[in-house]
Amino acid sequence: MCGIVGYIGDGGARKIIIDGLKRLEYRGYDSAGIALLSEGRIKLRKAAGRIANLEKILENAPVDGHAGIGHTRWATHGAPSDENAHPHTNGDGSIAIVHNGIIENYQELKEWLVREHGITFRSETDSEVVAHLIGVFYKGNLLDAVYDAAAKMRGAYAISAVAAAEPDRIVALRKDAPLIAGIGDGCNFLASDIPALLKYVRTIYLIENNETVLVTQDGITIFNERREKVKRDVFHVSWDADAAEKDGYDHFMLKEIFEQPKGIFETLNRRLDADGRVRLDGISLTKQDLEKIDRVYIVACGTAYHAGLVGKYAIEKFVRIPVEVDVASEFRYREPFVNEKTLLICISQSGETLDTLAALREARAKGARILSVVNVVGSSVARESDDVFYTWAGPEIAVASTKAFTTQLACLYLIALYMGSATGVLPEGEYRRILDELNALPGKLEALLADERTIREVAKKIYKKEQIFFIGRGTDASVALEGSLKLKEISYINSFAIAAGELKHGTIALIEQDTLVVVLATQDRLFEKLLSNIEEVKARGAYVIALAKEGNRKIEKQADDVFYIPACADEVTPVLGVVPLQLLAYHIAKLRGCDIDKPKNLAKSVTVE
Repeated sequence: MCGIVGYIGDGGARKIIIDGLKRLEYRGYDSAGIALLSEGRIKLRKAAGRIANLEKILENAPVDGHAGIGHTRWATHGAPSDENAHPHTNGDGSIAIVHNGIIENYQELKEWLVREHGITFRSETDSEVVAHLIGVFYKGNLLDAVYDAAAKMRGAYAISAVAAAEPDRIVALRKDAPLIAGIGDGCNFLASDIPALLKYVRTIYLIENNETVLVTQDGITIFNERREKVKRDVFHVSWDADAAEKDGYDHFMLKEIFEQPKGIFETLNRRLDADGRVRLDGISLTKQDLEKIDRVYIVACGTAYHAGLVGKYAIEKFVRIPVEVDVASEFRYREPFVNEKTLLICISQSGETLDTLAALREARAKGARILSVVNVVGSSVARESDDVFYTWAGPEIAVASTKAFTTQLACLYLIALYMGSATGVLPEGEYRRILDELNALPGKLEALLADERTIREVAKKIYKKEQIFFIGRGTDASVALEGSLKLKEISYINSFAIAAGELKHGTIALIEQDTLVVVLATQDRLFEKLLSNIEEVKARGAYVIALAKEGNRKIEKQADDVFYIPACADEVTPVLGVVPLQLLAYHIAKLRGCDIDKPKNLAKSVTVE
């Protein structure tokens, strides 16, 4: 959540920082601001709303400088407003900061600053405390002041600070929130995510937890908590900046839906050896390691959690080992049974989700082995795991995750196949059958996406609905959760999903004339049961949209509209079944006039609890 960009060089900081903020706007778009160092002063401009509002202010009151820091905000403390927008300054405007995350003890610090130093606050944010705290400790050395301020603060955050008296430097600090530093030619950069810098640099430093960074025009110096210099290998970004552009699509979300065949192909193809067997690059689990494991936990949030629910089915079926799936924000607080015989699988698109990181650290402290499934190379979850299995989805910019979900599923299938084969639990014939089904998915996804028009026409019939139910059985119940989440994320329709067998235990009381019910019926062995569920809701006047495999035409007699997915094994239907639901959510949101890539109150990377 929130985006930070910093730059120091010969000049033109405004354009570079604004450009970087635009590329990070998916991280937060409640307000935006910039602080520029010029002529011995800090020049501040900020505005509530999108970056376009900030640009208008800069047109009317232009400023520039050789260095500066910028921010896009996702509001936590205080509503979106000009006053609450970052950057924040100390009382005389000689210190400016931008801040991602939460200062947990800000109220205590605020009271201390008011009582002991007579400071007047201008905003409702926890972030302004940081600016005043650094200002109180500032004695001519910004690096010292940042260290002193950090010693007083509790929470998870990334902070970048500048001082008018030291125009040759930017100081930044990372504690449980992402931060990178980019190495330029005669200039250097800071950012909270790689896309902000790709236009300018491809060589970066990944800043580790509890590290402080001093950035000057001539270099970047990293310090640990003890003020010791840290030697750090550079990280080279391999993916193309063009991958983060829309390529003619109306929205990033639609582009990323259509990139799923490629993402699945890349994720699978990179893990198959010459004999067509699964090779888990980045994972060193041997047969002996697996034989010591007696329990698997999958922890994740949101869309990644739904992928984990499908992963549970695959691992339990192919490996015959008990699997628990937990929401990461709950896992750490329920004292789970974790020890050295536990395998914890963390799933996160960004690899920076704070709740998932906290769960990882909790399990590691108890002796668990950590395997992560992430999309961002070098992310915090990846760096703190024993084994890393990357999805190859490419950058995902839209807040509503799509291709990350399907590539996460592909990774979980590969992990389950490998574990089942390595332990000898999964027969060779079954191993080959499922692998063949997985390899066929990219082509089937392309065929499915070619029929987008059918989904668009159904969306026109139902986009004014304000309540929608999703039901399914088996893995369809997990996909129903994801379909419901996509719809509510971007269309703001009151949508929720349940296992179809639970209908009679309360929810059916809400079904009445013209209630919209989306029924997932892609599991052959459960197909007849879903037909019965359709009968139940139709008897109460529901309008039914069904999802089924090609060939299961009996469903047309009961459903009002049907989407078909290509024939495939029950085990892999989630990869195909979710795509019509993604498209349906997209077209409904578009017809409702919603801001699809930047839905209200949401941000792409959730780096606060």
